[in-house]
Amino acid sequence: MIDDEQNGPAFYLIPTPIGNLEDISLRALRILQSVDALACEDTRHTRKIFERHSLSSPPIIFACHAHNEDRAVGRILSLLHEGKSVGLTSDAGAPGISDPGQRAAAAVIDAGYQVVSLPGASAVITALTVSGLPIPAFSFLGFLPRRPGRQRKLFSAFAEAPTALVFFESPFRVGKILKIACETLGDRPAAVCIELTKKFENIHRGRLPDLADQFSEQKIKGEVTIVIGPPSRDDGEESDPAGPAIFP
Repeated sequence: MIDDEQNGPAFYLIPTPIGNLEDISLRALRILQSVDALACEDTRHTRKIFERHSLSSPPIIFACHAHNEDRAVGRILSLLHEGKSVGLTSDAGAPGISDPGQRAAAAVIDAGYQVVSLPGASAVITALTVSGLPIPAFSFLGFLPRRPGRQRKLFSAFAEAPTALVFFESPFRVGKILKIACETLGDRPAAVCIELTKKFENIHRGRLPDLADQFSEQKIKGEVTIVIGPPSRDDGEESDPAGPAIFP
């Protein structure tokens, strides 16, 4: 049974756990085994969820990843045209957020079909809340460019923004990116979040210079999300966590 409020076929964006397979909603589990077809960034990864929660597989399962998304979009539209409901999962977190799915959702909307996005696990929100940093607002940078020059340019664009910065990074470049961030943004508080929600979750909190030194030699493994606090105000205090006043 698909959501009762939906009339006709719909395209479901289904977030999946970022590590701990228990971090999935009852609604997501119901949709996963109710759709007529399921597109997956990696069918092997999604299969683990079905096995962990003893779900029955949809009749049609196929891949939709960065290298075949255009072709997969055609199949999704064809299935919707046939009156079938279609779901989409990425390997972790929400489809379309630094993962395949945005082009598929846009094409489905353009074709006049309904897109339903389910809430769920997010490395971005998890990292922000566990960082302990003031978050008056935040800017999500996704995966940073590979070239140091472009990294500096990106950080410079947000240097004066009164927001925390959050982004994903390779475990092999953490020390280098923290050094560039420190040189560009200055001495700010930050948190390096490793393997969020997993058995070996590890959160390193400190100032950018100290963290840059720590990770210049330290080798790490796993998924990394980095949070950098907002700039200090002119009076030397951190930005007000409550944000600017709206009412007098």
